[in-house]
Amino acid sequence: MTKPPKPKPLLQDADKPVRSRPRKPRDPAQPNLPDPMPDRIEPCLALLKARPPKGDDWVYEIKWDGYRLAVHIEPRGVRILTRSGLDWTHRFPLIEAAAKALPVSTAIVDGEAVVVDERGRSDFGLLQQSLGGRGGKKRSSNAVFMAFDLLYFDGHNLRKSELDVRRHLLEDLVPAGGQGNIRLSEEIEADGDQLLASACEHDLEGIIAKRRDAPYRSGRLGDWVKIKCVQSDSFVIVGYERSTVARAGIGRLLLAARKGKKLVYVGGVGTGFNERNAYELREKLDRLNTSTPAATVDRKGAIFVKPKLIAEIEYRGWTDDG
Repeated sequence: MTKPPKPKPLLQDADKPVRSRPRKPRDPAQPNLPDPMPDRIEPCLALLKARPPKGDDWVYEIKWDGYRLAVHIEPRGVRILTRSGLDWTHRFPLIEAAAKALPVSTAIVDGEAVVVDERGRSDFGLLQQSLGGRGGKKRSSNAVFMAFDLLYFDGHNLRKSELDVRRHLLEDLVPAGGQGNIRLSEEIEADGDQLLASACEHDLEGIIAKRRDAPYRSGRLGDWVKIKCVQSDSFVIVGYERSTVARAGIGRLLLAARKGKKLVYVGGVGTGFNERNAYELREKLDRLNTSTPAATVDRKGAIFVKPKLIAEIEYRGWTDDG
């Protein structure tokens, strides 16, 4: 009796057996999560604009002046990551403890670590001071985390959800009006121009506008817009650094402010002038060259000039060390 012919695998060549498509292996540390929890998410960044956008598509918040952080609440504990991905959990112990107390098993909360002054305004200088100054290694004992977005929640990746959906879940997790070490950055129903004017009157840094229907997209793509209350003042030019790009140009002006009877170096600025302006300014500065600096400036390669020229500078605020 002859054997019936062996059937070919369906929709396949005879020499290629049917196989199911391989699944992505699940992380054994988080076996029950519908969406694997990202190890890190690049932040959505705000695009700088001169005026607030108009229309019902936009919502507003106060702009906080601090360090951008992502608080990861994970099965193994809490991680607090900086914008560049550094693990600063140990530097914000009060925020870490507050995150552990939130009623959620897994989450990634986007926000800003700030220190507020006696009037409730965020002060970047005070935040730096709480961390030991520029380059310091201290643990902050008074920083609070202003939460403004929720990217992952109880096993679900929310980045494709609209801002309104993410905010609804965030407000359940971090209720408005709280005074703990994790607080809600509240949305404000207002006209953008009026809100900006009010923010500037109260010496705040500015405001943020966000599209209601936008998903969370990493990078500076225009879904979020920042409008700043710009400060400006006059500073004495005490030197400059040569540009490594523009021929015969200026890379950075070195500036000083008068404190009492002496000039004190306050920093430098390398933007706000084009190549032609820089060339003309360079000619003026070269006629003022001096070997005796008008202020103490510890900058390698600095070229010092007599303190004869004044520059009007727009700036965001003063750091703790001036």
